[in-house]
Amino acid sequence: MANRMWGGRFREGPDALMEEINASIDFDKRFYRQDIAASIAHAEMLRDRGIITPEDAEAIIRGLQQILDEIEAGTFTFSRALEDIHMNVEARLADLIGEAAGRLHTARSRNDQVATDFRLYIRDAIDEISGQIAGLMRAFAEQAERHADVIMPGFTHLQTAQPVTFGHHMLAYVEMLARDRGRFEDARKRLNECPLGAAALAGTSFPIDREQTARALGFDAPMRNSLDAVSDRDFVLESLAAAAICAMHLSRFAEELVIWSSAQFRFITLSDRFTTGSSIMPQKRNPDAAELVRAKVGRVIGALVTLLVVMKGLPLAYSKDMQEDKEPAFEALDTLSLLLAVMTGMVRDMTPVPETLRAAAASGFSTATDLADWLVRVLGLPFRQAHHVTGRLVARAEALGMDLADLPLEEMQKVEPRITADVYSVLTVENSVASRTSFGGTAPENVRRMARWWLEQLPDGDRARGQRNTSDT
Repeated sequence: MANRMWGGRFREGPDALMEEINASIDFDKRFYRQDIAASIAHAEMLRDRGIITPEDAEAIIRGLQQILDEIEAGTFTFSRALEDIHMNVEARLADLIGEAAGRLHTARSRNDQVATDFRLYIRDAIDEISGQIAGLMRAFAEQAERHADVIMPGFTHLQTAQPVTFGHHMLAYVEMLARDRGRFEDARKRLNECPLGAAALAGTSFPIDREQTARALGFDAPMRNSLDAVSDRDFVLESLAAAAICAMHLSRFAEELVIWSSAQFRFITLSDRFTTGSSIMPQKRNPDAAELVRAKVGRVIGALVTLLVVMKGLPLAYSKDMQEDKEPAFEALDTLSLLLAVMTGMVRDMTPVPETLRAAAASGFSTATDLADWLVRVLGLPFRQAHHVTGRLVARAEALGMDLADLPLEEMQKVEPRITADVYSVLTVENSVASRTSFGGTAPENVRRMARWWLEQLPDGDRARGQRNTSDT
C-alpha cells in the first residue's frame, strides 16, 4: 500500500528494496528533540498568524509534548515504513489528536524541516564539543603550570634540536586546541540561520512569520534564500572540517604519547586507566588508548571526504543524496567526542619523568644554537660564520665522544682562538631554556605566565559545556 503521508499519487506501495534504501529512521531518530522543538515553534507561529486555530495549535503542541515523553520513556514505536523521524512523529500525532495533526505541515516541507533539525542538532553538538575541547585545554595548561621547569628535548625531524620545557610542549597543544575551538565557534555563528519556512524550495504563499520561528529556536535570523535554505550543507561540512583538524591534532599528541611511553624513550608514564597488558608478555604496558585515538581519527577525516563527495555533484535544490549527510556526521562527531574525553583522561593522568627528559635534552648537541648565539653576541661574528664555527666544534666534540659542555677550552680555541671560558655559561640545558625569554619562548617563567593566563581564560566544570541546547528551548 502507498505511504499514507505522501502516497495519494501512487497506486502501489514501494518495493521492499526501495523501502530499505529509502528509510532513514534508523539513524535520523536521534533528531527527535530537535524535530519536536521545531514543530512546536512552527505550530505556535501558524496559530499567531491565524493560519490554524488556537484549538488546533493547542492540540498539536500537547500531542507533540506527549510524543517527546513517549520517545524519552522508550515506549514510542518507530516505523521504517514511515521512512524518517518527521513522518513518524506526524503519524503518531495523528493517532493522538486526529485530523488536527494534518494542519501542522501547513507552510513547510520535509526539506526545510530536515534542514532545520540538522542545524539544531549540529549546533547542540558544537556546544558539547566546544566544552570538551576547553576541558582538554585546561588539562594541558595544568600540566604546563605544574611542569614549567622540567627540561626536555625539543625535536625537529624527530631529531634532538634545542632544549625546551615540558610545560612549553604542553602549551603548544593548548594553542592548537584553541584554534580548533575557534573554528567550531565560527562554524556555529555561520550556521545559526533558520531554514524553516523555506518549504520545499520556493517559499510559501501562506503569510508566515519566519522571524518568529527563528527567534523561538534560538537562531539569529531566517535564511535569506529559500533554495539555499533547503540545499545547503555547508554547516555540516564546516563542522566536519573543524572536527577533522581537531582530530588530527589529537592524533599528533597520541603519536607522541606512544613514543614517549616506550621503553626506548621513557619520557612519561601512563596510568593503568588508559593502558592495557599483553596476554603472553606480563611485563607489557601498552598505550592502547593513544593508539586507538590515532586510528579512529581516520573515521572523522573520512566523514568529511564522504560528505564532500556526496555534495560535489548536486544541482539545486534538494536531492535524496543528501540523506547520506547524517550518518557520517553522526559518526564523526560521536567519535571526536569520545576521543576528546579519552585524551583528556590521558593528559590528566600522565606523569613526566624529569631525569630521563633532562638527560635526553642534554644529548645530541642540543645547545649548539646557544653556542652560535654566544659567538654572535660576544665575539661579534656574523651568524653564518658563527654557524660554521659551531658546526666544526660539534664535529670535534663528536670525534672525541663528548658533548659540547664537556669539550675542553683548548679544543674550542683551536677552531676559534677568541673563545673564552665564559662560553660554558650558555652550554647547560638549564641556561639554554632560561635564556629563551622572548614572547612565546620556552623560559620557565614564560611558561608559568602563559599557563596561568590560559587557566584564567578557560571555563571549568559545567561552564565548559558551552551554550544552551536547542532541545531545552
